[in-house]
Amino acid sequence: MRIRPRLSRSAILLLALSMFLSGSTLTLGAPQKAPSLYERLGGYNAIALVVDDFIGRLVADKQFAKFFGGFSNDSKKRIRQHFVDQLCAATGGPCVYTGRDMKTAHGGLGINEKEWNAGNKHLLAALDKYKVGKKEKDEVMALVMSLKKDIVEK
Repeated sequence: MRIRPRLSRSAILLLALSMFLSGSTLTLGAPQKAPSLYERLGGYNAIALVVDDFIGRLVADKQFAKFFGGFSNDSKKRIRQHFVDQLCAATGGPCVYTGRDMKTAHGGLGINEKEWNAGNKHLLAALDKYKVGKKEKDEVMALVMSLKKDIVEK
């Protein structure tokens, strides 16, 4: 016969109360990490929607026509996928960006300050369309701004 110790109701209540007051949880007190920007943006599909809208705006803007001429549909899809992967990876997502560095990818295109600013307005409009919060929008734009020195030619 096996003997099991029995806890009284008061002992169980005392144990539960002490766990509650000490902040213990079922995760054994493991600290909760803050969600990544990738998670706060809504993950891969949300990023892909924003990128698709952004690229659509760039292609529709006549001042960017010179940058998209001569590409096959397959090349356009590859550029789009690189952008999705880069934004996904930069925001803490599981993607791996396998494209070239920004200086190499944009070298010789002659992108100027005016075009840079217009592109940023299109990106902001795409983020606004999908109701991205101010904090997240600011973080995305900070990531983009960090690339300016490698994209804009003086």
